[in-house]
Amino acid sequence: MTIATPALDLLRDTLPDELKDIRLNLSSLIGGEHLQPQQTLGIALAAAEFLKCRVLAASLQSDIRAGLASMAPAMISDAIAAAGLMAMNTVYYRFRHMIGKESYESRPARLRMSRLAQPATSKIDFEFMSLGCAALAGCEACIKNHEASLVHLGESEDACHDAVRIAAVISATACGLQ
Repeated sequence: MTIATPALDLLRDTLPDELKDIRLNLSSLIGGEHLQPQQTLGIALAAAEFLKCRVLAASLQSDIRAGLASMAPAMISDAIAAAGLMAMNTVYYRFRHMIGKESYESRPARLRMSRLAQPATSKIDFEFMSLGCAALAGCEACIKNHEASLVHLGESEDACHDAVRIAAVISATACGLQ
């Protein structure tokens, strides 16, 4: 099953000729290789929200509403939640990792993250969205945690790889839209 992305296609076509590679990558990645179409679009939307690229997020939300009508509210809600939680977590956990002091590791985070355990879609879809955002932030601890969680849930390394590739292309697209 593929999902039409007319709003994203229109936006993609506004990228300048210098970003032809990005246009082509965006076209091929949205088709997905190892992910379900809703996972691909959810990762893309979470990445666009994480990057605060409103025009890209709006296009993706439009396509999700049109192509995934019944699951669109849950998918959009989880993408926004994943982007917000990962904006917080990647700062906090990257600090703890980079500072490398056991004294910080032993302190409780005291950061509310209950949506991670109770997503509107599925644990797997939310983890894919979180992995994409973690990659965008460059948080090693978060990347390892979300990849391990996905593999534990039965997802392949190929699917995790695709999630990060989607986030990377969304990042490049957002850059081109500035």
